Amino acid sequence: MRNKAVVLGANYYVGLSIIRCLGREGVHVVAIDYSEKERYGAKSKYLSEKHIAPHYKDNPKGLLDFLINFSKKQDKKPVLYPGADPYVEFIDTYFDELKEHYLFPMDKKGRWTQIMDKYELSLLAHDHDVKVPETINSKDENLIERVRTEIKYPCIIKPMDSASFVKAYRRKVFFINSEEELKEKLNMIHKDDHGVTIQRIIPGPEENCYCYDAYLDQNSRVTHYTAAYKIRQWPNNFGASTYAKQTWIPELDHICKPFLEGIGFKGFAEIELKRDVNTGEIYLIEVNVRTINFNEMLCKSGLNFPYIAYQEMTDKLPEPKSVEYETGYVFHYMYEDLFAIRGYLKSGQMTWKDIVNANTTKKVHSTWSWEDPGPGLYFMGMVAGKIANRIKSKISK
Repeated sequence: MRNKAVVLGANYYVGLSIIRCLGREGVHVVAIDYSEKERYGAKSKYLSEKHIAPHYKDNPKGLLDFLINFSKKQDKKPVLYPGADPYVEFIDTYFDELKEHYLFPMDKKGRWTQIMDKYELSLLAHDHDVKVPETINSKDENLIERVRTEIKYPCIIKPMDSASFVKAYRRKVFFINSEEELKEKLNMIHKDDHGVTIQRIIPGPEENCYCYDAYLDQNSRVTHYTAAYKIRQWPNNFGASTYAKQTWIPELDHICKPFLEGIGFKGFAEIELKRDVNTGEIYLIEVNVRTINFNEMLCKSGLNFPYIAYQEMTDKLPEPKSVEYETGYVFHYMYEDLFAIRGYLKSGQMTWKDIVNANTTKKVHSTWSWEDPGPGLYFMGMVAGKIANRIKSKISK
């Protein structure tokens, strides 16, 4: 009997991707969510078991007890996978308790949280000689003067904790054009008790936004890796990939490999970077410490990161592998990409010719799969229901 795999969060396509990557390999996959609502990942044929547990924020102790009790009923420790940042924070909070009952690569409590904190990450990057955009903590007593002289306008307000910030404001950053606007937004953000930084905008098109995806073994050595670049994202310029392409960018390996190994990281990580179109310099933007949105594209390209982690945790790490060439595969999240395209056309950043030229037949979709159609059909039904409700709402007015 093999170890089960427990995925926290099947109500988003990241969790669905983990389920598919493990299920195809014959792993018994368990999905744990806090609600049946919009739980489209749980419709996958690769899912063996599903449960409803207390909410990670409303009742974290309840979720912890649920997970511990579930593990105690198993013959072997399950392998634990967070499907979203809030679950990463939950695991880090109860790191020691969960480590007793579950298998996961990270062995240091607080390391994930430190890396997810944008200001702490900038300090780590400085310590390891990795370039980051000029960043100032919003609580700095000379903030306004420093922004005026060191960062200048326009700039961005960036959260230290992305999950809570996005939930509150429905955006990843605030784009700031003036000192007055900066003061206004900071006043609101501080009242809401969010920690943020002010950061310089690295100039350049979306194609200058790179991703280095890697797995580090229990000795903190990069064993599996490749790279990608964004073509479109939503929200435009400062969002998540809606259309991205796997490729190989050698410079990223020279920057990211020493950094990840130097900070003692273990497990899967993705470093997002951007090349300054004026200077050619590459800057570290952020690090994702859990499975990312175009994971399915990485798997199609030859690197099944969830299963690599499963193998190391339950038996032994597979032979090292890197994909140092362009496979031609493109990730596509059609639903949000429609909003992204509309935004680029409206702002003049792209033309219809640009959109058409980027099209390819080697798409890997976020949700749809001919071999596993259940989640895609359920998701389309969800979208159709939302559109119908909006139409009804407009008519009733």
